[in-house]
Amino acid sequence: MIDKKEAAEIIIGAVLLAAGLVIHFTGGDALTEAILLGAGCIICGYEVVMECVSNIRGGTIFDENLLMTIAVVGAFLIGEYPEALAVLLFYRVGEMFEHYAVDRSRRSIAALTDIMPDTANVIRDGKTISVSPSEVEVGEKVLIKPGDKVPIDCKVLEGASSVDTKALTGESMPRDIDAGDELFGGFINLTGPITAETLRPYGESAVSRIMKMIEDSASRKASSERFITVFARYYTPAVCLISFLVFLLPVLLLGGAVQTWLYRALTILVVSCPCALVISVPMSFFCGIGGASKLGILVKGGNFLEMLAKTETVVFDKTGTLTKGTFSVSKIHPSENMTEDQLIEMAAEAEFYSSHPISLSIKDMYGKAIDPAVVGASQNVPGRGVITEVKGSAVHIGNLKMMSAMGHNATDACCKGTKIHIATENGGYLGHIAVSDVAKADSVLAVKALKEDGIKTVMLTGDNGEVAEAIAKEVGVDEEHSDLLPQDKLSVLENIIKEGKGATVFVGDGINDAPSLARADVGIAMGGIGSDAAVEAADVVIMNDSPANVVSAIRISKRTMRIVWENIIFALAVKFVILCMAVFGYADMYLAIFGDVGVTIIAILNAARCLSVGSTVLKGSITDPDYPKTNISI
Repeated sequence: MIDKKEAAEIIIGAVLLAAGLVIHFTGGDALTEAILLGAGCIICGYEVVMECVSNIRGGTIFDENLLMTIAVVGAFLIGEYPEALAVLLFYRVGEMFEHYAVDRSRRSIAALTDIMPDTANVIRDGKTISVSPSEVEVGEKVLIKPGDKVPIDCKVLEGASSVDTKALTGESMPRDIDAGDELFGGFINLTGPITAETLRPYGESAVSRIMKMIEDSASRKASSERFITVFARYYTPAVCLISFLVFLLPVLLLGGAVQTWLYRALTILVVSCPCALVISVPMSFFCGIGGASKLGILVKGGNFLEMLAKTETVVFDKTGTLTKGTFSVSKIHPSENMTEDQLIEMAAEAEFYSSHPISLSIKDMYGKAIDPAVVGASQNVPGRGVITEVKGSAVHIGNLKMMSAMGHNATDACCKGTKIHIATENGGYLGHIAVSDVAKADSVLAVKALKEDGIKTVMLTGDNGEVAEAIAKEVGVDEEHSDLLPQDKLSVLENIIKEGKGATVFVGDGINDAPSLARADVGIAMGGIGSDAAVEAADVVIMNDSPANVVSAIRISKRTMRIVWENIIFALAVKFVILCMAVFGYADMYLAIFGDVGVTIIAILNAARCLSVGSTVLKGSITDPDYPKTNISI
């Protein structure tokens, strides 16, 4: 949020600058001009000067605040009042936007608690009562009905079901649970009712631990020191010393005229005024951020854009990042007496009443309207599957445990993915259907582009090794790690960061990714479908969920940094030449003003090139209707 006081000071300063410029260029009263612009400098520069004084008292003398103070005083000494205020004004505008970006990047991740229910059904004295999860004590029994969120970390005592764990662990497939299995707060019970015993207090739940990891990770992240602060430590004392010596030595040692050498010293101060750097460097970052926003890439600060340019490794979460996070039928494997069409039709009819994600993918594959008249009674077998009467015959559909319980001989041999087996009470085993998460259309394109840019790619996932290996091979990542809980992902990421020399980028979308997003040198969240927690923990947010825009973000950052260094080298080179000329009397105040104002204008125009992103994005044919077309040139 923009500080109202800061914004008001900038507006007042801009009005006073406009009034002063009118007087200056119309030949008005010089005293009135000086008073108006002096007042503007006081209003806009008061905090800069006070910060400078405070830093000097604390032992930090040469920083950007002293740089700005000397620049303004120098401009006033030679009567360039409008320039003095303009420098302060541009500086304050840049500071205001930088403060806003930093404030957003450090915002508390309150959205984490949204995955937790408001109430818990506790069994006390044989009765089920509804209480706040924070009031549930360790060892108490809780009833979790189908469709309910698990209110607190617990262990299943009775019942079997399937639970959706995606929000917390990142697993794409629902997890079958039975008596003795552990559940974390925030899981969603999908099928059968279960009774569980609480394992730990609400305040020590898995969600609370993840929040703590985010805080710890964020505190370990080293923030890049702004270039101008480092530069000022050397540039400011050098300029002050040169200016002082240019005035003092000729007068004392050579008997030079005081007025002549004072003029030369002031000319040095003018040409050394850091307008071009103070304005163009932050402006380059903000223009780079603005150019990225055209592609739906939101960067939370210039320091993250700078770090992106140093990317050595990109670590991807799988579900919802490289894949869509939704299921589709990848293979239909009927028995000898069945066709694929017959098997998918029977499976769709048997799943007629179910709203389970796997059931929906089967019915979507079938693609036809199901006649309710052919579907009879249906019985859910928690954690196993369903038994449905179809056309007068009982159809058994579910996992291997279901097949074994019903006496059918079935195997998972045909292909990778989650297998849904189908059998009938009288006809025996009929075959199985493989269901899997699907890679996004541009994941392969993005990984290929990263490799061509010399960047290593790694995939982390909570899914099992078989699923992870299949997706990794499909998209072409260099390395994959599977069966990871949130803390495991963080551990693997820590090792990658330690082994690398450049920056490590993590790309994710879920609450389970928030600790890794906060710990990475740069965290990139898929914002369109990502959780609020992931978006808040990240440094960069990709609104259209396209992995190709990870490539675009990195290329934009590199282009921005190239323009930043062009401005720095150009400004310093011109100033150095004019400074040398001023020392020997070959540069007057007009040339010095060009060396300041002229160079500033050129640097600003160059910085504006960062708004154009056409040559930095990936150009490819993205045909997936779920994502906007992404322009990435390889």
